This record gives sequence, C-alpha cells and structure tokens, in this order.
Amino acid sequence: MPLAAWIEYLAVAACAVSAVLVAEGKGMDLFGVMVLALVTAVGGGTIRDLCLGARPLFWISQPMYLWTALGTAVLTFVVARFVAMPERTLAVVDAVGLALFGIAGTEKALAFDAPEVVAVLLGVVTGVAGGILRDVLRREVPLVFRNDMELYASALVIGAVTFVLLRQHLPAAKWHRWVAMGLILSLRLAAMRWKWRLPMFRRHGGGGGASG
Repeated sequence: MPLAAWIEYLAVAACAVSAVLVAEGKGMDLFGVMVLALVTAVGGGTIRDLCLGARPLFWISQPMYLWTALGTAVLTFVVARFVAMPERTLAVVDAVGLALFGIAGTEKALAFDAPEVVAVLLGVVTGVAGGILRDVLRREVPLVFRNDMELYASALVIGAVTFVLLRQHLPAAKWHRWVAMGLILSLRLAAMRWKWRLPMFRRHGGGGGASG
C-alpha cells in the first residue's frame, strides 16, 4: 500500500477518535457517535474530491476508509466508557488529524495538477471541513471559527505552503510530507501550550479577541 494511503488511513482514524471524544455529554448513543465519526473522518476528503472532480470518491473506491472510521469509533466509544481520557487528548488527536489530512489533501490536489494556491486551499478544506461538519451537527461553533482558538487552520496553511515550496524547489522526496506534517503538528501543539492566536478584527473602541 502506498505511503500516502497509510497517511490518509491514520488521518481517518484520528478524526474518528476526535468525533467520539467530542460526543461526550451530548446524549448520543453508539449509532449517533458512529455517524459523527464518519462525517468527521471523510467530510473534508469528500469535499476535496468533489472540487477536484475525482471519481469515484476516495471512500467509495476504497471502502476500507469507512471500516477504519467505524472500527476506530466503536473501539474509542468502548474504551472511553471505562477509561478517563486526559483533558488534552481531544486537542492532540485533532491536531494529528489536522496535520495528516491537510498534507494528504494538498498532495492529492497537486497530483491532479491543481495550481499551487488551489492545492493549499484544498489541503485546508481536507483538514478542517470534517471538523466543521462535526461541530455543526453537535450545534457548536466550529473550533476553527472560535475567537478563543489557538492557531488552527493558519498552522495548516503554513505547513501546506511549506510542502508546496519544497516540492517546487527541491527534488521529489518523501520527507517533504513529513516535514510539512511535523511543522503543522508542532505549530498547533505549541500554540496550545503558549496560547498563540491570530489578531481578531475589531473596530476602534470595540471588543476584541483572537482566532486561529
């Protein structure tokens, strides 16, 4: 199996775990949790494939993505009922999914000969759209739009741009994706640790805040 496929499987699993963890306290049964996990795991990649005109969609051509999401969701659901997860588990797992899916999306867009700026945009869509759908279904403000959120989509943009630049100016190599994913994950975790946020728009004399 190509390395890029393994990365996407890991991303699907990470997003499924994050979906199960955020379902806590929402009164969802196992079926509801599994639906939430599927939406989170394949939502961003589905939008990416639709934009690229990739047919069939990645999870239709490879149903194992669906089984990975569902199996991970059930396992996490069972474990979480008996083991107390550390408070930061959700944020860390979400950061891993962000990094993996973001670069996987950027790389696939480049493989479809998308312009570099479009590839970066679709990398961001792949990384954050599933989480947005997840939070909308939970009737919550999506993490990426919250004004108290540390660097999130912006960390993905930096990593995706780095990946594109490495591909443009250096001979093709697998380490490009690892550098870019490591950069996204490092930025996200550092932002969580030291509360790095982007400035938020505000008019003179108005309230303010920050967003990621």
